[in-house]
Amino acid sequence: MAYVDWQIKGPKIASCNCAYGCPCEFNARPTNSICEGLEAHFIEEGWFGGVRLDGLVVCARYRWPGPVHEGGGVAQGVIDQRATDEQREALFAILGGKEQEPSTVFNIYGATIEKEYDPILAPIAFQCDFASRTGGFTVPGVMELQLEPIRNPVTGAPHQARIELPEGFEFRIAEVASGTFSGGGDIAFSNANTYGALTYVAYGPYGVIAAESALPPKTRYEA
Repeated sequence: MAYVDWQIKGPKIASCNCAYGCPCEFNARPTNSICEGLEAHFIEEGWFGGVRLDGLVVCARYRWPGPVHEGGGVAQGVIDQRATDEQREALFAILGGKEQEPSTVFNIYGATIEKEYDPILAPIAFQCDFASRTGGFTVPGVMELQLEPIRNPVTGAPHQARIELPEGFEFRIAEVASGTFSGGGDIAFSNANTYGALTYVAYGPYGVIAAESALPPKTRYEA
């Protein structure tokens, strides 16, 4: 199949209700019976055919009743309200998996979703710092996430850890952090001091673009 030429690249932050490290990354079952969380991707550079996507932010929240691969999930996406109609359509095509191989991130997760709530168009405030392992994002009245370093339980000093997945379909390397997040409405949740991650990743029609997906030389991003 021939796909539209597209790419989105930039920092991505996320958190879920599991313990630090996230069992999903190691093919294990969730820490708690359910899996719920949220993520945001700042598109530092991106395009869909002739439509530029630079500077936009997209995010999502989700919940599964058990391990992700067993399905039954619910999800809701949020598109940056600054996006034009043309940019929105491009992002819907990308995030919906219409222009990507079946065995890649948006299609893999999409196959586990039983119900998808209508997407929201809203302002998204995003910031992250890879060096300090801090960051977060806010969609007013919908959800918010704050990341901070994991702390040594004895000394309180920041603890650095990374996850490296040479063949990962979602990312290749991520800084691990501590996440606190909450949200209301269709997918309400509230979790503190759980798994968080900061990664820099590029996606295209055939999944993760390995050459573009590594921890970046620039440490801080804000949108």
